[in-house]
Amino acid sequence: QVQLVESGGGLVQTGGSLRLSCAASGRTFSNYGMAWFRQASGKEREFVAAVSRSGASTYVANPVKGRFTISRDNAKSTVYLQMNSLKPEDTAVYYCAATNSLSLPQGLYEYPYWGQGTQVTVSS
Repeated sequence: QVQLVESGGGLVQTGGSLRLSCAASGRTFSNYGMAWFRQASGKEREFVAAVSRSGASTYVANPVKGRFTISRDNAKSTVYLQMNSLKPEDTAVYYCAATNSLSLPQGLYEYPYWGQGTQVTVSS
């Protein structure tokens, strides 16, 4: 199975930017579709963005569309989430996840592999 480790979270002011990284190990990275989810305190985990195995296709959830970009580097076995124009409502723990699916699923249960999460806090 694949192991995932996120990094890059932190505290940022409203309007600022962060780039999250998720490093994978254990299996061939390009065999997995990848996604980012987030979970704010007291709320359910929600889908943020997904990228296909090759990186050619992406899908971004409406709340972050135009502000967040997902990408991957298969040579480095890493997926990224570039977050711009951050808002206080983006504050959450961000998780990367891997799927064997060939599509870009948005459901939690489509992703059997998860990282431990990285905290992003946006101050107003």
